Amino acid sequence: MARKKAAAAPEIVDTVEVLEAKLERMRAAQQEFASFTQEQVDKIFYEAALAANKQRIPLARMAVEETGRGILEDKVIKNHYAAEYIYNAYKNTKTCGVIEHDEALGITKVAEPIGIVGAVIPTTNPTSTAIFKTLISLKTRNAIIISPHPAAARCTIAAAKVVLDAAVAAGAPEEIIGWVDTPSIELTNTVMRDVDIILATGGPGMVRAAYSSGKPALGVGAGNTPVVIDDSANIKVAVNSIIHSKTFDNGMICASEQSVTALDSIYDEVKAEFERRGCYFVKPGAELEGLREAMFKNGALDHRIPGMPAAKIAELAGIEVNPKTKILIAEVTSTDPNEEVFSHEKLSPVLAMYHAATYEEAVQKAEHLVLAGGPGHTASLYVNPAHTEKIERFQDVMKACRIVINTPSSQGGIGDLYNFGMVPSLTLGCGSWGGNSVSENVGVKHLLNIKTVAARRENMLWFRAPEKVYFKKGSMPVALDELGSVMGKKRAFIVTDQFLFKNGNTRAIEAKLDQMGIAHDCFYDVEPDPSLQCARRGAEQMRLFEPDVILAVGGGSAMDAGKIMWMMYEHPEANFEDMAMDFMDIRKRVFTFPKMGEKAYFVAIPTSSGTGSEVTPFAIITDKDTGIKWPLADYALLPNMAIVDVDNAMTAPRGLTAASGIDVMTHAIESYVSIMASDYTRGLSMKAAKLVFENLPASYEFGAGDPVARENMHNASCMAGMAFANAFLGVNHSMAHKLGAFHHIPHGLANAVILTRVMRYNAAEAPVKMGTFSQYPYPNALAAYAEMARFCGIGGKDDAEVFENFITALEELKDTIGVKRTIAEYGVDEEYFLETLDDMCEQAFNDQCTGANPRYPLISEIKELFLDAYYGREPQSYGV
Repeated sequence: MARKKAAAAPEIVDTVEVLEAKLERMRAAQQEFASFTQEQVDKIFYEAALAANKQRIPLARMAVEETGRGILEDKVIKNHYAAEYIYNAYKNTKTCGVIEHDEALGITKVAEPIGIVGAVIPTTNPTSTAIFKTLISLKTRNAIIISPHPAAARCTIAAAKVVLDAAVAAGAPEEIIGWVDTPSIELTNTVMRDVDIILATGGPGMVRAAYSSGKPALGVGAGNTPVVIDDSANIKVAVNSIIHSKTFDNGMICASEQSVTALDSIYDEVKAEFERRGCYFVKPGAELEGLREAMFKNGALDHRIPGMPAAKIAELAGIEVNPKTKILIAEVTSTDPNEEVFSHEKLSPVLAMYHAATYEEAVQKAEHLVLAGGPGHTASLYVNPAHTEKIERFQDVMKACRIVINTPSSQGGIGDLYNFGMVPSLTLGCGSWGGNSVSENVGVKHLLNIKTVAARRENMLWFRAPEKVYFKKGSMPVALDELGSVMGKKRAFIVTDQFLFKNGNTRAIEAKLDQMGIAHDCFYDVEPDPSLQCARRGAEQMRLFEPDVILAVGGGSAMDAGKIMWMMYEHPEANFEDMAMDFMDIRKRVFTFPKMGEKAYFVAIPTSSGTGSEVTPFAIITDKDTGIKWPLADYALLPNMAIVDVDNAMTAPRGLTAASGIDVMTHAIESYVSIMASDYTRGLSMKAAKLVFENLPASYEFGAGDPVARENMHNASCMAGMAFANAFLGVNHSMAHKLGAFHHIPHGLANAVILTRVMRYNAAEAPVKMGTFSQYPYPNALAAYAEMARFCGIGGKDDAEVFENFITALEELKDTIGVKRTIAEYGVDEEYFLETLDDMCEQAFNDQCTGANPRYPLISEIKELFLDAYYGREPQSYGV
């Protein structure tokens, strides 16, 4: 791009009309600037910083001459810092267009300018702050209009013009930087009204005005930096660092020290070091009162004081000091600004100094000073770095956004001089403590709008199963042998129920353990609906026996109880209320389950063919005292080994065979249409469903007389368990849980009585609400049901007919095994059913299973499903 000529001298902005016209031109310039590339912007940023750096001495001289405050040489350093350090900090920062892209996450971040920045510039740092704000505005493709302090307008405008001329010469639009030539409250208010964001540095009144303007504002609070010198500190380093900071530009940086609190044990030494280095301790009495009267008027700092040298302030107070005196130090006791004016910010080489008997007292005084005069700004501590507990105490107590350790606070607070991680800035946010919107050093990120573009991405899925699953008739002794021969287990604890124990179902296990020389104990008091009280008794027995392997033998109750006892044994501090907390995504749950398996290896041996609990991360426990059921779900509860040997399930009675068998079918169907189903789970779901169709009638009819059917059902149960352990279930189970809890219908039968109705409900092609999960792009349950049906050998001319035939086949299967058609047929009293209906509906909606359902249910829809299933009525429509 060809270089442009330097900007022509702008018209004088001294009225509202002229200012408004100026802002219109600036807005057009900014819109042009917004189209610039990163390369163009970086060239402009470089040339502007270079130009400001070259003019650091003339601009510093102008500031001192115009304001009559500060020190020329120090203002040179501030101008140098504002140009060089700000350029260095942001020279490689992306601020245009795409600034970040992550293909894997599908996230793109795009930077856009905000528009016009309104910058209020203080008299304390009139040129360096103008350089800083114009540079970060240029780097972010914003225009900036400057409202200078009336007492520093000439030098502030000169600094802005240096940056503007260099920027325009480098290709920037001519109106990209502007200023108010004759500052007034009216013009400043117009600036704040018409810009897009305000960058305010100045007194509390100006900052409050910025925040009340109705525009986004980045303001800074007052500084009242307290210093604590601990008795472990290097006193020479501490005192000289404070002098270096406090005398810098005569104390006008807002992060400069305002008070020093030294412990009594080192107070005299600290005082002597200050005196030796040219500081003057104001004498109590007339001198101290004279200094108070000279510096403060009506409790506020006199406008003549900021930036004055110590000797000049002493002269105003009638105190005779060496003309080269560096700092005036007032020894005072109160930290209450209403009682002691020296506890205020002084913006000059004047310090308050306090005694403290202990470190804690010193910290408390510092805390009081921060909160009373400079909340959120800066605090300073000098301490031996090895005393980390003192540093941690200080950082915990101080309500300050910058805490500097063993550092001159003026130079440390602005960043990047005595530290390497604090962003360099001349606008220091104080957070909510100081009434600010930012709590860090202001930089380019605060002048950008960041657009986040998120492409659709599907969540990572998983497949989790026990590390070992043994199956085949007669496999149990061989599988158990591994506990001794491979793992070297010494002590085994069996968890089962009284029926199985008395029937001898654990004898073969005990004999094998004896053969391997593994000592064993047995808890055989598991209830059909396992209770917390029962689990506590079992866990206590475990703790006394100290097993290194646990064997849960039985149906779902025994395995659930065994999992809970395992948790209590390994983690007696476990909180069931926290563990039972519902989750949307099991990987992102609020509560993190503790790690399991540190004490014992868990083996699950099912004796019924239904729950699949041997391969799932689920367990349910009931607190008998409160009646609360704790449904726990976490892969920490996944058994380490499952032994699926049908010899343990051959003698299951007909009723259990029917209820558990149809439960397997429900697991298979629900996991197949779950919004979290995957190719890894669907194969298991389909095979399990096919095995149920083919084997449940014979298993129900002939029991042990058809061992092949029994074994196929046992395997189907395990496969369906692995499927829903990873894909989860749906509202069918949510509703069945409540039918069991409120009306004591056995779980498998509760699932069965509502199964086909829920399927019709889910199959609606235009449901009221879809399930929320990234891998579920549109309602597709009908197609999924039809796919499963075809695998099971059920045909039809299209998905709708296949689905209807699937429903018919399921109803015929239920009839074959004696499942009733309605809830009422299970003897549930109508009045009580209707009385509990609303509670059941709300609890079913809140059930952990509901979230994975392919159609996200409304509570009113669940109610209709319950009513239809109770009365056996045909639904009007489960569609829209």
